[in-house]
Amino acid sequence: MELTTVWFALIAILWIGYFTLEGFDFGVGMLLPKLARNEKERRVMYNTVGPVWDGNEVWVLVAGGATFAAFPEWYATLFSGFYLPLLLILVALIVRNLAFEYRHKRDDDRWRKRWDWALILGSWTPAVLWGVAFANIVAGVPIDAEKEFTGTLFTLLNPLGLLGGLVTASLFATHGAIFVALKTDGEIRHRARDMAAKLGVLAAVLAVVFMVWIQMKTGSLASAVAFVLAALALVAGLVANLRGREGWAFIGTFTTIALAVGGLFLALFPDVMPSTTDAAFSLTTTNAAATAYTLKVMTWVAVIFTPIVLMYQAWTYWIFRKRITVAHIPDPEDFTSLAPAETLEK
Repeated sequence: MELTTVWFALIAILWIGYFTLEGFDFGVGMLLPKLARNEKERRVMYNTVGPVWDGNEVWVLVAGGATFAAFPEWYATLFSGFYLPLLLILVALIVRNLAFEYRHKRDDDRWRKRWDWALILGSWTPAVLWGVAFANIVAGVPIDAEKEFTGTLFTLLNPLGLLGGLVTASLFATHGAIFVALKTDGEIRHRARDMAAKLGVLAAVLAVVFMVWIQMKTGSLASAVAFVLAALALVAGLVANLRGREGWAFIGTFTTIALAVGGLFLALFPDVMPSTTDAAFSLTTTNAAATAYTLKVMTWVAVIFTPIVLMYQAWTYWIFRKRITVAHIPDPEDFTSLAPAETLEK
């Protein structure tokens, strides 16, 4: 197998890791005003992702870096053509991350409320825009002979792109609701389970329409198999959620997102950015790749360091595996003495 194909697959795996892990982070933030009824419940929701959100975010940094090193032409065209939506995602992630770090700094309801909205908006924005971006990457965008994107922001806001945004937002919200049900107990757990059931139906309908559209437009046999398995995994996850089996439900939505993202990359291959102007202008794994020497060095670095990163992240999830309840949250008057959310005992 050529190293260009290997690195295309590795980048796909990095994006799968990002969306499956950061996806439930986004979902928790998106559902904060719906699932939490008081300050202690809001603290519970923050603490479900407190120990892991920053580790989950590393996946997108590595994916971006790997794209830059392995496929510099892809990186250049993507980040110049999609500059505004990617900038909005970056700003949203920064604001969202500040919410985790600064919310507990002052014992003031208005202060905490402002940072709650930072978390909510900072979760909704990338949840929608990532779907818009990937729908356009797979379906194709106008690219000229110089490998330059010739469209505008409104080019990306087409029906398929907007549907992609709705799909990612609804899937992440469902994934996040199930994660809250898995990590909590008491009223918030049952509330999250009910919310997941409602959101899951919406996500399933939107996702099926989106995957059929992509498959008809640019799909392959491999992508069709991945999409069908993704749909089955979502159904299985929703059934498990209805039966109160949150662990299996989380595996179901996790697998759904993994297979759906994998299906998009399978539908994309061997292109990395198809051109709707002329197929001859499309960026592929061949004409967008770095030199063979660069890919060879990167492969050895990945072989050495990837297992270390995976073991560390798995260890983190194991350490913070216990459920959280309002009983673990101090009274409001004690908040000024709290350590950051990720250091609280689970």
